[in-house]
Amino acid sequence: MINRYTRPEMGRIWKPENQYAKWLEVEIAACEAMSEAGIIPENSLTNIKKKANFSMERILKIEEETKHDVIAFLTNVAEYVGPDSRFIHLGLTSSDILDTSLALLLKEASNLIINDLTEFIEVIKKRAMEHKYTVMIGRSHGIHAEPITFGLKLAVWYSEMKRHLKRLIEARDVISYGKLSGAVGTFANVSPDVEADTCKKLGLKPAEISTQIIQRDRHAQYFTTLAILAGTLEKIAVEIRHLQRTEVLEAEEPFAKGQKGSSAMPHKKNPIGSENISGLSRLVRSNCLAAMENMVLWHERDISHSSVERVIAPDSTILIDFMLHRLKGIVGGLVVHPDRMAENLKKTKGLIFSQQILMKLTSKGIERQKAYVIVQRNAMEAWKSGREFKGLIMEDRELRTYLKKEEIEEIFDLDYHLKHVDDIFERVFTCREG
Repeated sequence: MINRYTRPEMGRIWKPENQYAKWLEVEIAACEAMSEAGIIPENSLTNIKKKANFSMERILKIEEETKHDVIAFLTNVAEYVGPDSRFIHLGLTSSDILDTSLALLLKEASNLIINDLTEFIEVIKKRAMEHKYTVMIGRSHGIHAEPITFGLKLAVWYSEMKRHLKRLIEARDVISYGKLSGAVGTFANVSPDVEADTCKKLGLKPAEISTQIIQRDRHAQYFTTLAILAGTLEKIAVEIRHLQRTEVLEAEEPFAKGQKGSSAMPHKKNPIGSENISGLSRLVRSNCLAAMENMVLWHERDISHSSVERVIAPDSTILIDFMLHRLKGIVGGLVVHPDRMAENLKKTKGLIFSQQILMKLTSKGIERQKAYVIVQRNAMEAWKSGREFKGLIMEDRELRTYLKKEEIEEIFDLDYHLKHVDDIFERVFTCREG
């Protein structure tokens, strides 16, 4: 529903006035197709196109009596058109209008989201290039692992967002289908040619086959695509939240002049934007489950899906639009602290080079498990004593029987871990997604 997270362009799509306008657009397109097929007199079509209109207030008033929104809408339109209104909705059922107009609304919302995502991708790319060689620690299980660059972290996000762009374009295509096949999909009162012509006028494709409705696997795919995108947006948000922790402080959200972090503690700068995205992504993901439940309807149609879609269609598109816009601003203005990254890189006193010691020992012909034990005992001593890992390695008599001092010195070199950064960037930013 339209709420505090609604940006103006997306909000306009889901205003009731626009939804009724889409109903009228479908009805008029159907009249045009029927006129071209010789079903509706040309002068009647001219009159319909000239006079057809609606009043929100009047529709709601009529609906109080009819308890049926489409009938209330048609009744109100007829009040504007007059006798020629008998040709409006000729041979159609409510779902012909509702499903076809929903396709128009979702397609329009998709265009905004695709534009949002395209802009966000460019922001990520710009920051990735900026920090291509900004060295930081890579973490697994939240524990220091081996060195990476902040640019590589951003490149991962960029690559994932490119996949989302492909998914969104496909989801938009899957949802861009209309139907005018009647009460049970048999075209008893409207021909397939009229349906095809109507859909073409609306920029849609006719459903290959339908019942009273377009089958909801299409909608399930659409809302699942939004849910997967929401998952990545939260993944990025959670990463930023972690990097902004006081103990880490390698990057932080932009903090505007006059902004306040806490009502109680004036020193606070909280990652509220990212936390907001984490919360909203849960709603988008839960909505995709509702869309999947909507696939299971009785026979040729029941109405259990309708109430759900009146909530999840505006909610999911509004939230994704908002989340992309917000995260674009956060990533674009992200305050990065390379000095803090360098400081954190040294916190484990060289333990991040343990795998290179292990590999060097095995290259000397030592059985891997034996080499692992040698390296691990020095690593555990470094954790325990707080001493430099390289110093312990240098003092290990057993290990020194295999490795010279010069060989050990070479191992403790950050450039070893960064030698393929250019190759990775080449693959991510210049190669096509496979």
